[in-house]
Amino acid sequence: MATPTLPTFTPDGVLPPGDYALSLEQLRESILVLGPGAPKDHPVWDASWRLQLVTNLRVMVEQLWQVGIDEIFIDGSFVEDKDHPNDIDGYFVCEEQRVRTRSLHRDLNTIDPAKCWTWDHTTRRAFRGYPKKQLPMWHAYRVELYPHWTGLVAGTDAHGNQLEFPAWFRQRRGDGQAKGIVKILK
Repeated sequence: MATPTLPTFTPDGVLPPGDYALSLEQLRESILVLGPGAPKDHPVWDASWRLQLVTNLRVMVEQLWQVGIDEIFIDGSFVEDKDHPNDIDGYFVCEEQRVRTRSLHRDLNTIDPAKCWTWDHTTRRAFRGYPKKQLPMWHAYRVELYPHWTGLVAGTDAHGNQLEFPAWFRQRRGDGQAKGIVKILK
């Protein structure tokens, strides 16, 4: 399968607005891992760390696929022109009932050796040097993937308007600038 070419980062360091569909293998070979241009132009680009994040993401994505979830999107500093992103953030589309009844948690934790699938904020723990506490999945994989269903509010825009994940993840935090996001293809 040929690797689709992602556009270069904007001058502000984000992908241009849009959804960019990539398989996990294509992601491994993209500018998001290998860097935007020749290595000599980006000598501190941490391709090995970015590759490790994609390897960790693969574990979680394959678990989601096993329980019937196919719409998965990634974002955060990983999809920005940042030499060493802290993690990969993302969301996946699922049925509200599976989260509310905790059946999704149970199904995923049956598969996952780290048993880290939860979105309960009381399970967040501190990590040295980080100001906010992180979910167990972040500690296990340095990836946080959140469930989304129609009507679930994820955040707000620069004007205080409530946004669902699809809109919230397609803007840069802080200034609300529109940016691109990656959809993971099965």
